[in-house]
Amino acid sequence: MPVVERISALESRRPQRADAARNFDALVAAGREAFAEQGSAASLEDIARRAGVGIGTLYRNFPTRDDLIETLYLGEVDALVRAADEVSDLEPWDALRAWLDRFVAYVGTKHALLEGLNRRSPVLAECRTIMFAAGEPLLVRAQQAGEVVPEVTIGDVVKLVSGVAAVASFDDEAQRARVLDLAINAIRR
Repeated sequence: MPVVERISALESRRPQRADAARNFDALVAAGREAFAEQGSAASLEDIARRAGVGIGTLYRNFPTRDDLIETLYLGEVDALVRAADEVSDLEPWDALRAWLDRFVAYVGTKHALLEGLNRRSPVLAECRTIMFAAGEPLLVRAQQAGEVVPEVTIGDVVKLVSGVAAVASFDDEAQRARVLDLAINAIRR
């Protein structure tokens, strides 16, 4: 499914009525915050409370936890697609690196959603395809410029940086950044 069509699915989930749309947006913001802070253990009751709505409103918008996670994931994928567009005018290596930095920032703050990368949900599988499609032209361009080894795929690169971003035992953010640099520079020529 083309990126524009898939991302519009996020907008199609959003209610049309102004008050319902406000509640939906508040729940999405609260969910993003709660999952970033608490990971997959985030409570739906806490998310409703943070959004200033009742639990019934949460369940009307998101009948299951997976529905909420999928909606958050769609929003994050939309941001990654926009990021790929925003960096596409940079030099090939700089564009790929900037997109990977955005990707890592997303993974590093979205622990519950990182788990979604390995789930069997059709929505999450489509999102992976969209995410890869957004990053692949940047990788190919860097490969054609002789900046990146030709044998790596976007799937390889995403798994590489996802693995580093998911490690919880770094001493500090500086160490995480050094290890990420080592990983990303491993694909550079």
